[in-house]
Amino acid sequence: MQKPNKRLEGQTCIVTGSSDGIGEAVAKAMAMEGANIVINYHSSKEEAEEVADWISKNSDAGNAIVVKCDVSKEDEVKNMFKKTVTEFGTVDVCVANAGLQLDHPLHEMPLKDWQRVIDVNLTGQFLCAKEAIIEFKRRGMRPEVSKSLGKIIHMSSVHEVIPWAGHANYTASKGGLVMLMQTICQEYGPDRIRCNSIAPGAIKTDINKDVWSTQEGRDGMLKLIPYKQIGVPDDIGSVASWLASDESEYINGTTIFVDGGMTCYPGFTANG
Repeated sequence: MQKPNKRLEGQTCIVTGSSDGIGEAVAKAMAMEGANIVINYHSSKEEAEEVADWISKNSDAGNAIVVKCDVSKEDEVKNMFKKTVTEFGTVDVCVANAGLQLDHPLHEMPLKDWQRVIDVNLTGQFLCAKEAIIEFKRRGMRPEVSKSLGKIIHMSSVHEVIPWAGHANYTASKGGLVMLMQTICQEYGPDRIRCNSIAPGAIKTDINKDVWSTQEGRDGMLKLIPYKQIGVPDDIGSVASWLASDESEYINGTTIFVDGGMTCYPGFTANG
């Protein structure tokens, strides 16, 4: 984890799906920069509370609360934002990270699994962005803490641009995020709301542990990465905390790929 320099001191950040994996790393990185953190979970309450405990013991500035919320449910998202405003006064940063995979060949994919992935990975990010924008505009500028009215960070994937056979629902959700993010930028940039995405590549999390936990799996993943290294959640946390800070003020409406070069298609190194 990067050394803290309090770039987010006095700000409050909601990180959805932050009881483990990438979301946990983002929450911890934001806390180390001085932000108050809302740790959101869907079913892993104990793990979420462990993240909050870590923040309380390791961050000397920000505080953390734990909020249960299914981001695909509008009433639950509204309640999460209401609890945040009650506890901390406002929201300055929203990291819409919660996501899932339910993988099938397309011709075998049940409609319920298509819909569930779209509901969480795309509709959930829409609902969080909507509530964030409402709160940013209600609260107004706070130049003493940030040059932006508010910051939204969507957690996407290299699969917003790389097709992935057997994962059509997941890739469709991430492809849709590109237009959601860019449209928010276009529509609300004049209000000084910044909206960007982070697109991780191969990152060691539980969702892909069955691959990177074996030598054969690791070797296969490394064939896709020019940097010849599998990423870790802290790689994403570092980028997210910087992207939420004033150091990245003029970055708006773009995706930052954190992938070791995966989107450079290393399979074509020797002319394909």
